[in-house]
Amino acid sequence: MKPAPFTYHDPRSINDAVGLLAAHDNARVLAGGQSLMPMMNFRYAMPDHLIDLNKVSELAYIRVEGNALKIGAMTRQRDIEFSSDIGKHCPLLHAALAHVGHRQTRNRGTLGGSLCHQDPSAELVNAAALLGATLHVASTRGAREIPFTDFAVAYMTTALESDEMLVAVTFPLPRKACGHAFVEFARRHGDFAIVACSALLELDEKGNIADAAIALSGLTHAPVRPTVIERALLGQKPDAATFKAAAAETEKIEAGADAYVTAAYRQHLARVLTYRALEQAAARAKEIQHG
Repeated sequence: MKPAPFTYHDPRSINDAVGLLAAHDNARVLAGGQSLMPMMNFRYAMPDHLIDLNKVSELAYIRVEGNALKIGAMTRQRDIEFSSDIGKHCPLLHAALAHVGHRQTRNRGTLGGSLCHQDPSAELVNAAALLGATLHVASTRGAREIPFTDFAVAYMTTALESDEMLVAVTFPLPRKACGHAFVEFARRHGDFAIVACSALLELDEKGNIADAAIALSGLTHAPVRPTVIERALLGQKPDAATFKAAAAETEKIEAGADAYVTAAYRQHLARVLTYRALEQAAARAKEIQHG
C-alpha cells in the first residue's frame, strides 16, 4: 500500500495555495488526511501534486458573527468538539461530532476535509445540510459562495472547480429555543453511519411545533431535507402520534443499496431514526421552554 509518485507543496497562505492549484493539473489539497491518505495508499486517488494546507494558519478559526457561526476550513474536529462557543450557540455540532470516528481521527480531521470528501454518511455533512450551511471557496479568479444544497453534485463529488479550495463554512445559528438531536446507526462505533438523522424543533407558547428541520444521510449521494415532512409538523403536538406519522413518511424517500445493506433496510432505518431524533429534539425543546 504505497501512493503513486507525487510532488509535495507546503504553502503558508491562502494566496500561495490557490496559486499552486491554478498552476498545476491533477492537484489535491491535504487537510487532515484521514480520508485522502488511505485513498492515495490504495491508489483510488492519484494526484500528481499534493498541496499541504497544515501551515496555512489563516484557515483555522471559530467565530460567532451575529446570528451565524463561521469556521475556517482547517479547523480541527477536536477543536470544534470542545469549543465553548459552539457548545453555547450550536450544540448540534457537538452532538454530531460525538459520532465522528475516534479521538485520534478527530485530532487530525478537519471540518473542510470532511465536507470536501463528501461521504454521504459523514456526520458533519449531515449537520451542514440540517443547518443550511454556506461554503466559502477561493481561487486565483476570486471568491464565491456555494449553498450547501448545491455542493454535492454526485457520489463523493462536489461543486468545487479544479482550481478552487474551501476556505470557510458559515452555519446559521439555530434559535436558542430550538431543541436538537443527532442519532445514527452504524455497524461499529466510529464507523460511518448506515443512516443518520438530525433534527431541530422549536415549540410555540402553547407547546405546539413552531418550526422543524430534519436531515437524513446515508440514503443517497447527499443528505436529504424532507421539507414536506417538516412543513407537516408545524402546528402539531410534539407527541408520539405526530412523530410516528412523520417518521412513516420517510420510508417513501428513495434510497440506494450496496453489497451490505438493501434500500429497504435503509428506508426502515430512516423511519426509526427520524422518530428517535424528533423525540429527543422535542424533549430538549421542552426543557428549554420550561427553563
